[in-house]
Amino acid sequence: MRHLHSSLSLTRRCLRIDKPRDTGIWFQKRHQTSTTDIKPVDLAYDLTSPSSLTSPDQSLILCHGLFGSKQNWRSLAKTFAQRLGMPVYTLDLRNHGASPHVEPHSYSAMALDISQFIQKQNLKKVNLLGHSMGGKAVMALALNKEINGPLRSLIVVDMSPASGKISSEFAAYTKGMLEIEEAEIKTKSEADKILQKYEHSLPTRQFLLTNTIHSSSGHLSFRIPLHLLSRSIPSIGDFPYHPGEVTWEGPTLFLKGEHSKYLNRHNIPTAKEFFPNMKLEVLDAGHWVHAERPMETVSAVEKFVKGVE
Repeated sequence: MRHLHSSLSLTRRCLRIDKPRDTGIWFQKRHQTSTTDIKPVDLAYDLTSPSSLTSPDQSLILCHGLFGSKQNWRSLAKTFAQRLGMPVYTLDLRNHGASPHVEPHSYSAMALDISQFIQKQNLKKVNLLGHSMGGKAVMALALNKEINGPLRSLIVVDMSPASGKISSEFAAYTKGMLEIEEAEIKTKSEADKILQKYEHSLPTRQFLLTNTIHSSSGHLSFRIPLHLLSRSIPSIGDFPYHPGEVTWEGPTLFLKGEHSKYLNRHNIPTAKEFFPNMKLEVLDAGHWVHAERPMETVSAVEKFVKGVE
């Protein structure tokens, strides 16, 4: 859980959401790439099974945020499985963790990846949860009528379906990580010295370095595709649907961090327009709601999932 807490400041700055851009020109740009042009990939995942299977026809899928991975949810996955009595799948989204590196890094593509995972696992009644970047990915799936059939309920943790710019600091982080690879160093302490030029926060640097691996030559490198993600900055801030274009009528829970600005008075009405049957619950936390308030998050999700008819 320490890395979840330490990544709070990083995620807040890298996924800062500005006011939605709803001009006609922007709308056209967002829809130039058809989902028929996207080839889904097989996602890496972990499966956590409950000791007592009380909801055998259901499952819970967890999707992480930017720079995260399935390992960030390992502890909570165990708790969810026991409390809900159903299998819990934690995914590595494309270009993260052990999943394939491939373009485009868009929410339409991530939604298709998740849909393919659901089909291959033959899951029928899916409760789908996503945080931050993962939150946008699961919303994109829910709003795609061609693939949302197995969806039973949707849980979005501190993210809105609004488009906005990504902080320029994201480019600085990728530049620092690329410099680490080019330096051919062997230890995280050496890597940290390089990152200090780009980020003063030690917890943030530690979180970035959780993505490091050792290459065959013994040098430190990153398991995330830095050049690809750098090119994908606009897509990370984007959202594939326009308010009023499509809705998902199913039960939806938005979990907001009281001290976070990702869900706010400007974009909550937009979320309501996309998801008319949404419920909003606010917890005393920042953007990393599930890390700062894990038991409260579990309780809120348990009450919501068990209350869905």
